[in-house]
Formats: sequence, structure tokens, C-alpha cells
Amino acid sequence: MAEKLVTIKKFGSYIEAELAKQHLDDCGLRSVVTGQNAANAYAGLAAVASSALQVFESQAQKALEILEPEKQQED
Repeated sequence: MAEKLVTIKKFGSYIEAELAKQHLDDCGLRSVVTGQNAANAYAGLAAVASSALQVFESQAQKALEILEPEKQQED
């Protein structure tokens, strides 16, 4: 059975989501950005045009640690 994808973060722009995806890729984690079509069609509407970054459920915690290392250090 295929592993489930989970959303770990939402972004106001597709470009921000792609940058985060590239960072995860560089760290060896596979990820997917959703919402590109909505972002292009509704560029001025942030509520509609958000993009989400998704990873495999088993890699979600690691991905969050990579994307938000300073937050983990505060805890």
C-alpha cells in the first residue's frame, strides 16, 4: 500500500512553497507542492491561491525540523 501524503506547511505564494520543496529535496526528502493551478488562476486572492507543501507521513517530523530549525531549538 502506498504511503499517505500529509500537508506540513501552507504558503501564501507558490514560489515560497517551491523554495521550501527544493530545500527538502537538497536534504534528501521527497516532497510535493500543491495549489499551483489555483495560485496562477487567482493570483490576487490569498485565501484561494495558497500552496501547500506535502511529504510522506513517515517523513513529516524530519521535514518540519529541517524547515524550522530555530523553532525546534526554542522548545
